[in-house]
Amino acid sequence: MKYGYARVSTKEQNLNLQIDALKKAGCHKIFKEVAKGAKTNRPELDKMLSILQKGDVVTIWKLDRLGRSLHHLISTVNDLNEKGIAITSLQDPIDTTTAQGRLMFNLFASLAEFEKDLIHERTMAGLSSARARGRKGGRPKGLSEPAQEKACAAEALYKQGELTAAQISNQLGISKTTLYKYLKFRSVRISRI
Repeated sequence: MKYGYARVSTKEQNLNLQIDALKKAGCHKIFKEVAKGAKTNRPELDKMLSILQKGDVVTIWKLDRLGRSLHHLISTVNDLNEKGIAITSLQDPIDTTTAQGRLMFNLFASLAEFEKDLIHERTMAGLSSARARGRKGGRPKGLSEPAQEKACAAEALYKQGELTAAQISNQLGISKTTLYKYLKFRSVRISRI
């Protein structure tokens, strides 16, 4: 049986282009979902993967629609190949029903991994170069001037011992979590609240 899988990253995007192409390619059932990011669950993909059987074909619009990441994509395609399930991509020259298609998939995956490694190497070289010139990356440590003033006020109110954490937070217009952060910044030993 030929299954289709269509995915977009946001609700503003439209699945119609992918669905029309998958129908034209002869997919009997199409699984569709909106899922963004590498850590997002994809229940429709999981549902499709759970019903696939040997001899089935999964058709996708592009390879990036199937995998959460390159590692996930390669793992998914390899798992499907081991189970005798083929992958075809309408926009990439991938068709794992053929030896050539499997070779192309592995070449593309290797090139993508190589590109990822090059980007990592360039990033590390750039950071190292910046450090050598005295530049530091990341967020600045400490609190801004207005936050330091509120931290000082939080410390004073806390040390008076007359107000609860919720009352101090409300009075200063901050959350209780921020209050604790400010007290910690001021090295206040928290014994109650």
